[in-house]
Amino acid sequence: MSAQPQTADKGLNTALLCQESYACSGADEATFECDECGSLQCQRCEEELHRQERLRNHERTRIKAGHIPYCDSCKGASGNIMQSNATSTRQRAVVRCQACKTNLCVECQKRSHAGGNKRKHPITVYHGGRPQEEEEGMDEEVKKKKMTENVVSFLLVDETEEIQVANEEEFIRKLDCKPDQHLKVVSIFGNTGDGKSHTLNHTFFYGREVFKTSPAQESCTVGVWAAYDPVHKMVAIDTEGLLGATVNLSQRTRLLLKVLAISDVIIYRTHADRLHNDLFKFLGDASEAYLKHFTKELKATTARCGLDVPLSTLGPGVIIFHETVYTQLLGADHPSEVPEKLIQDRFRKLGLFPEAFSSIHYKGTRTYNPPTDFSGLRHAVEQQLENNTTRSPRPPGVIYKALKALSDRFSGEIPDDQMAHSSFFPDEYFTCSSVCLSCGCGCKNSMNHVKEGVPHIAKSRCRYTHQYDNRVYTCKACYEHGNEVRVVPKTSASTDSPWMGLAKYAWSGYVIECPNCGVVYRSRQYWFGNQDPVDTVVRTEIVHVWPGMDGFLKDNNNAAQRLIDGMNFMAQSVSELSLGPTKAVTSWLTDQIAPAYWKPNSQILNCKKCGISFKDNDTKHHCRSCGEGFCDGCSSKTRPVPERGWGPTPVRVCDNCHDSRGVQLGNPVMSILDVPEAPTDEEGGTVIARKVGEAVQNTLGAVVTAIDIPLGLVKDAARPAYWVPDHEILYCHNCRKEFNIKLSRHHCRACGQGFCDECSHERRAVPSRGWDHPVRVCFNCNKKPGDL
Repeated sequence: MSAQPQTADKGLNTALLCQESYACSGADEATFECDECGSLQCQRCEEELHRQERLRNHERTRIKAGHIPYCDSCKGASGNIMQSNATSTRQRAVVRCQACKTNLCVECQKRSHAGGNKRKHPITVYHGGRPQEEEEGMDEEVKKKKMTENVVSFLLVDETEEIQVANEEEFIRKLDCKPDQHLKVVSIFGNTGDGKSHTLNHTFFYGREVFKTSPAQESCTVGVWAAYDPVHKMVAIDTEGLLGATVNLSQRTRLLLKVLAISDVIIYRTHADRLHNDLFKFLGDASEAYLKHFTKELKATTARCGLDVPLSTLGPGVIIFHETVYTQLLGADHPSEVPEKLIQDRFRKLGLFPEAFSSIHYKGTRTYNPPTDFSGLRHAVEQQLENNTTRSPRPPGVIYKALKALSDRFSGEIPDDQMAHSSFFPDEYFTCSSVCLSCGCGCKNSMNHVKEGVPHIAKSRCRYTHQYDNRVYTCKACYEHGNEVRVVPKTSASTDSPWMGLAKYAWSGYVIECPNCGVVYRSRQYWFGNQDPVDTVVRTEIVHVWPGMDGFLKDNNNAAQRLIDGMNFMAQSVSELSLGPTKAVTSWLTDQIAPAYWKPNSQILNCKKCGISFKDNDTKHHCRSCGEGFCDGCSSKTRPVPERGWGPTPVRVCDNCHDSRGVQLGNPVMSILDVPEAPTDEEGGTVIARKVGEAVQNTLGAVVTAIDIPLGLVKDAARPAYWVPDHEILYCHNCRKEFNIKLSRHHCRACGQGFCDECSHERRAVPSRGWDHPVRVCFNCNKKPGDL
């Protein structure tokens, strides 16, 4: 009630008048009360009525001084005062309205005299005969009303699903409750215009406009609003109405299910004279979506947030509050069946199963004359709040954490053009929106799962498309032993040095290396007859292509870029040493790919035979037999050196080795006994590298010339497929600094984006891209755990 009724003065007539008007005009003073007739009767009406045969045996009580009559409004559902069981549903009156000339109990007074002009009617309180418990009840109601006088609501979540409360402390401050106070949550749902806010105000806050109401056509509740009810120790939540003309309809509908998930009791308010299918479809779809998406997430939230109070995975209790005007309440024409049974039958007929909810109750009220009676709803909610068997009260901080976790998980735009609106809560509201670029199949994981490191998963197998080359190789030997190990073709093995790997690549082609089995395949291992790796050492699997992810069998043969990196290094060496480019490059390259038995160029200062000192521009020659350094005059002869892995082709040797070879050929016994051992695999590999190196040295003039060519032209030709082209990189991908002549751009070998030197100075191996030795990576890739 929003205003306290006036109390009549003592001079007003408080006499009990006849309620029958059968033999009188209704102005005579009542002398009898008939329990079975359910009325007060004067002397004449009592005699005339009970002369009838069917009423003769009624029990009648003579009215004495201080008698408290029954409430005139509590006459049963049909209003027939002749009901034999009328007294079982009637309450004793506590006040008499002098204007209406009726006796009213507490509930009927609230219902009929709480609003409009009736709240100003003068009343007389029955002090003398009121039971003590009723006196105490009136005092208790006054206390409860006073507790709610300062309650205000606040916006909890806006229409875009953004929480408007920064943290737990602000949530508790706005609720104006204690942090350790254990609370439950009651929320209300229904169609727009059905009076949800009005229902909360009159059910829990004695008619105060805690939640805004409006007679306008536009919805007065936008988003989700909350308020603390100190009487029932609960958080009341008001939601936006269904079927309203709003934008972001999908997001707003998804928001309703988040509110439902954190609620202990939900009220579905309907003002329709008959229960529509929309009500059952909303609850049925909400139940299915809750079980499918929210049960698992609530369990994960309990573990992730370390909550002391576990969040119940069983849904809230549902109260359907049905107000009618012209039609009977549900079950009125089926007295033998309870309304809840009829509701369950209706769900089954529609093929819906609301098993997520802990209970479903029906509470109806028929409003012949306003205002609406909310006492039955209040009593039903109070019963649900007292039941802690499935859902326990919890601190307000836990309520906020649960809402925050659900909002973080199920957020983001919803692609309306890709969903079928056959459900209130389609899967697209809660599942990942990513779609495979190759086959068009969607991811079945929940939203934002990538943030937790959970990969995309599709419902069906993918198909191969040449555009994305979505194949992956797995080692066949490992697969046969129960392990699935992915392998990728690349330039060199992880055990090769950068230049050794480059040389082997030029000679033997790309490799496939398994972390467990080592190098399992080389593309040009033999001169002819090389088999496809799919037929021999690897298995092929077609996988999904998700937006933003890396490719699969990308061109990890980054030999061209390795050569560019080497050219940069060589150019720096030339400028630092101030040597002629050709000699410096030759010397450096020779040391990089020299066989193990060769003496390094840096240690060769004099010719091994004649002792002449080498100058900066002098050429040093290695004998292919002994590996020592000589001048051109002392190593001009050639002969085959098969024992060192050089095959039957004549190669450069020193004079001493050439002459000793001739002695061996002239002495067959010595030739047989002194044949050197075959080179080891390592030495043989370096010899192969040297063969390639000599071919490179023959064109070093061209290489040195290439250093003088603008490097950008060469880099574009050598750029790996996953690198962003230089002309598209205008800013550092991390710090957003603009590149210019003084600020050079660098590619991260892991992600391929462009960075400045400060943001990409880290060095790490990137095996997935074919870089088995430490190379430049950006700041973000360097923070990733595990192998890149």
